[in-house]
Amino acid sequence: MKHRPDNAVILFDGGDLKNWQRLEGGAAAWEVRDGAMTVTKSNIITLEKFTDAFLHLEFREPDMPEATGQAKGNSGVYLQGRYEIQVLDSYGLGLPGKGDCGAIYDQYAPLVNACKPPLEWQKYDVVFRAARVDASGSVTEQARITVLQNGLVIHNNVILFGPTGGAIDQNVGEPGPLLLQDHGNPVSYRNIWLVHLPCKGLDSYGPQPAP
Repeated sequence: MKHRPDNAVILFDGGDLKNWQRLEGGAAAWEVRDGAMTVTKSNIITLEKFTDAFLHLEFREPDMPEATGQAKGNSGVYLQGRYEIQVLDSYGLGLPGKGDCGAIYDQYAPLVNACKPPLEWQKYDVVFRAARVDASGSVTEQARITVLQNGLVIHNNVILFGPTGGAIDQNVGEPGPLLLQDHGNPVSYRNIWLVHLPCKGLDSYGPQPAP
């Protein structure tokens, strides 16, 4: 998406990490330079929490030619801190799997390999529908997710099986933050924003009175 909507909540615009904190608490300490932030230490989470949302995020893989598999530019984007979209240098793989870049980690492999080479900026555009729970807290509908990577659909409204490994909690009926994972590799991020989406539209049709 070229233009950020007027109602978007800016999570990182290249200036500072005021909208973030360490998962354990305290100020986020990732390096910020040239409009991007780069993993240094600790998982970080947003102060903003969300349920249904549209997320835009850009990332850049480091060049690690000697590394392979999960050791090659590993990080992760956790929706609500619970559902990981894998970040990895998977450029050139013919058939990506459940642990490669763009995967819903250990649940769904991406439909196609949409990765660019390392050192090039890439983007995720995500439509997230949070899990639904009843009054007792029991899940009535699991979360759903649609993901585009670099403009290509890599997940088409898939139903998640529940939180992925490394989730901050199992409280899927509650709003949660965006989490970016420290996996020991210098992955960079920039231009991160989200739009809160209504959880339900009107059941009626026709003109409605102004609020």
